[in-house]
Amino acid sequence: MLGQNTTRALAAAAPVSNPLAPKLPHFPAKAKRIIFIFMEGAMSGVDTFDYKPELQANDGKGGPGGGKLTASKFSFKQYGQTGTWFSELLPNIATHADKFCWLRGLHTDTPAHPQAVVQLHTGAKNAALTRPSMGSWLLYGLGTDNQDLPGYVTIDPSPNFGGAVNYGSAFLPAQYQGTRITDTGFVPYLKAATTTDLQRKQLDLIQGMNRDYAVSPGAPDPVEGIIESYELGFRMQGKVPELLDISKEPQHVLDAYGVKDGPAGSFARQCLMARRLSEAGVRFVEITQGGWDHHNNLHKGLIDRTQSIDQSTAALLADLEQRGLLEDTLVLFGSEFGRLPTAQGPDGRDHNIMGYSMFLAGAGVKKGFTYGGTDEFGIKAVDGAMHTDDLHATLLALMGLDHEKLTYRYAGRDFRLTDVAGDVAREIFS
Repeated sequence: MLGQNTTRALAAAAPVSNPLAPKLPHFPAKAKRIIFIFMEGAMSGVDTFDYKPELQANDGKGGPGGGKLTASKFSFKQYGQTGTWFSELLPNIATHADKFCWLRGLHTDTPAHPQAVVQLHTGAKNAALTRPSMGSWLLYGLGTDNQDLPGYVTIDPSPNFGGAVNYGSAFLPAQYQGTRITDTGFVPYLKAATTTDLQRKQLDLIQGMNRDYAVSPGAPDPVEGIIESYELGFRMQGKVPELLDISKEPQHVLDAYGVKDGPAGSFARQCLMARRLSEAGVRFVEITQGGWDHHNNLHKGLIDRTQSIDQSTAALLADLEQRGLLEDTLVLFGSEFGRLPTAQGPDGRDHNIMGYSMFLAGAGVKKGFTYGGTDEFGIKAVDGAMHTDDLHATLLALMGLDHEKLTYRYAGRDFRLTDVAGDVAREIFS
């Protein structure tokens, strides 16, 4: 008993190590932070940025794998010195054509949204096997530069297709999970109910009991995470509300993003908050726009969805570049999978996991570069095939992390984001 009391006293008096402190990468990093622009529901590439002349020429004919080939109803043209094709749906994003590094041979394992979304975010091929999210692995490996802010923020994430699993930390300590905020900048349970001095006294009492419990025999690991989360929450109260108050931005910036009140301005607000969070030192920020699951109403649906994201995405890229942030920020844009070039019903396209595109922009990747590609109709990756595991390995490498060394021991084995797979596509590195 005396020994246990002494241990507790020493633990209470000793300085507490900060698991979120910045850490050295495995090798020099090309990027310091990531902004992931997630188009949930599977954006149709052949109608937006995967122009296929053979598809247009063979409209109505039978496809190689069955079904009727269906040309896009939208016109395409080339942009920039690279001559990258974009449809009329994305005129603003297209102005950044020469910045993009295209991954055009992506493929994944499951043509169902819940499994594919979870796999994209966590690497788990089986959605029932809960694994840490990509942002959590980055935070675990690198820590965060701003100790008054969460290192991983997800803005307005969908409650569907895995929900909190997509930004959770699973078996990693709880301090590495994503912090969820709304598109209006609301953070649940952040506002204090008492004065700062009284709250600090209350917190010191609770933390003293937590630290006493943490050194007792059999104490669960999450106790340390709770201690850190309480301290971070206390520090966030003075920083986060001001940081997420986009009304203080100049009017020309608000206009550039297309910020407006209500649901119609949701994605614009997300993009602007992503810039502010990244500028303040947040390691990983994800923003989400749902509604891309066009099994029917494809053409009107695409017009609606692209109008909601085109101006704001382009403005975010321009804003990051103008502020010098694009030099060390990596932007990832894409969906959990793509859509087939064949018809589904009178006006729809079904899921395609065999070949689809995403683009990268910013730190560490070649500008105006294309890696991989699909066949002449956009059905299957035939060049530079890149699995979800390869995408994860490559993103980690751009952040200075070796995906085979970034491990965490749990239940008797070492786990990693890429499990036992993953090849780094170094061809895209600048």
